[in-house]
Amino acid sequence: MSRAAGALASAALLLPLLGAAPGSAAGQPGAGSLQRQFTAAAARYHVPPGVLLAVSYLESRWDAHAGAPSVTGGYGPMHLTDAATALAVSPPSPPPAEPGGDGRGDMARPAPAGHPAPLAPGRLPERLRTLDRAAALTGLPARALRQDTAANLRGGAALLADAQHRLGLPASDDPADWYAAVAGYPGASDAATAETFARDVFEVIREGRERVTDSGQRVTLPAAPHLAPRTGQLRKLGLAPPPRGRVECPPSVACEPVPAPYQQLPAKNSYGNHDLADRPHSQKAEFIVIHDTEATWERTMTLIRDPAYVSWNYTVRSADGHIAQHVPVKDVAWHAGNWYVNSKSVGIEHEGFLARPDAWYTEEMYRTSARLVRYLSHKLDIPLDRQHILGHDNVPGTLPATIRTMHTDPGPYWDWAHYFELLGRPFHPTAGPFSGLVTILPDYDRNKPDYTGCEQPGLPCAPHGSGALRLRTAPSEDAPLVTDIGLHPDGGPSTADVNDTGARVSTGQQFAVAGHEAGWTAVWYLGQKGWFRNPWWAPAAVGAQGRLVTPRPGVKEIPVYGRAYPEPGAYPPGVPVQDLVPLPYRLPAGQSYVLGQELAGEYLWASGFDPATHRVVRGEDRYYEIQFGHRVAFVRAADVTVRPGYR
Repeated sequence: MSRAAGALASAALLLPLLGAAPGSAAGQPGAGSLQRQFTAAAARYHVPPGVLLAVSYLESRWDAHAGAPSVTGGYGPMHLTDAATALAVSPPSPPPAEPGGDGRGDMARPAPAGHPAPLAPGRLPERLRTLDRAAALTGLPARALRQDTAANLRGGAALLADAQHRLGLPASDDPADWYAAVAGYPGASDAATAETFARDVFEVIREGRERVTDSGQRVTLPAAPHLAPRTGQLRKLGLAPPPRGRVECPPSVACEPVPAPYQQLPAKNSYGNHDLADRPHSQKAEFIVIHDTEATWERTMTLIRDPAYVSWNYTVRSADGHIAQHVPVKDVAWHAGNWYVNSKSVGIEHEGFLARPDAWYTEEMYRTSARLVRYLSHKLDIPLDRQHILGHDNVPGTLPATIRTMHTDPGPYWDWAHYFELLGRPFHPTAGPFSGLVTILPDYDRNKPDYTGCEQPGLPCAPHGSGALRLRTAPSEDAPLVTDIGLHPDGGPSTADVNDTGARVSTGQQFAVAGHEAGWTAVWYLGQKGWFRNPWWAPAAVGAQGRLVTPRPGVKEIPVYGRAYPEPGAYPPGVPVQDLVPLPYRLPAGQSYVLGQELAGEYLWASGFDPATHRVVRGEDRYYEIQFGHRVAFVRAADVTVRPGYR
């Protein structure tokens, strides 16, 4: 018998073992079957059902993602990792900055000197190979563990039971006895990270959860408010304490220092990989920028240590939410591709190495990242809204020539609605349905736009929940997508490619209403009217209140900018004037855009290794940040009038 035939025969024999309900890849299971599958898997391996449910919730929120891997190659509700298979299906894409690119976005000095060669795949760490161990423990084929939900749950239960046995602990019915096994589940390498994960799991057990999953299954974990886990078990894992050093992180996360080098390079006037500063005394940070690494944790840690590469402030690991800080928040990291935004922001990368942008993020990553952002929001006085918490894909290009090179992470599959719930600032209506402003707020799980290019150019992406909507030139599904002349200079329409942001609005973003038709709403977008489906019975946006900017009376249109730089007369001797070049868009009279924040014209001149030579140039000009398209933009306050958002 051939190997392929043997695998098919084994899969056929497994079907009776996995329960009557088919796996996630085989269609919709019967109502309540997922709850029963959790119960059956827990009973088979003598794991308390609440423990299995809570661990799964922290990894996947009980979603199966139709068998698609997470950003670190984890499969199914239990996030069983098989990164080698995930990489074989979808090779890793380029790391955080493209070769030859300039993460600083500063045209006043040359791009960083180099770019490290890709790392050989080598041996993946054990935390990215848990599916192999689950296969050995259960006797189930790897394919079933990846694709069949019931098998996946059994694999996770087997891993927990095996850990409990290896730790010399009883297979108790009391969840309190499983603290160490839970702490070790994601493969943390230090005690603080393991403890953080376990603490989060037991918090979920105490509070309880109920949710309808991506397969339409309602799952319930009853609350156990008086549960007191045996935290002293943690020492049985024999994990080292976290690396010592100063970090700026909340106490509710596990955080280690992995410093980025500030180092002079051989080339003339070249240094890396960030700039020393004295924020907030030198400049106030106004933004927090969310990225994904498109590289493994191990490779990311190598990249950040390269003085000839770029930098960012923090990285968050996928399975266990561990955080590394690289650049102090007082200093300026080179991460956003826009020097003005870099000098006014903190950048947070999230581990993920698959080229497929439809890959998903673990709940623990979302949770620890949200805690870090809440901490930074308080420390730096940055409001928790979508005008200040940006994706890298919301950062504008600096010049017309750089628009097409701007990055598109974390992309349309990042769950902004859930992220802001974890931030304690959920999106909700703040005005009636006939307000002149809307907040974009589709149902993430039900909103599944057709995208292409996730794995190969032009090919359809697998259906996946999304917080993004596409805009059309008329209220019809047959109408072309609106045009982004910065991305499509030939004037052609935007496309369905997953990296084409030209006709995209995203959860939490706010826009001025430009019209209504039956079941459709239009907003002002990139100087034109863009329509999205918005029926009253399944709304994709809610009423909002705020302030709008529109061109001042007497002008036909005004320019928009990717930077808020000072006027020429503000530059002192020795600091070259930075040309205020408008982007290729215009804001016409009669159109309105939501005002995010008012900003002073500023430029950080930092072209020498010695920070004593750096200068912050401030001008008299004031700017408004606006939600102009998918990316934000800036307009001069003198060019616009501000009015309330009601009609």
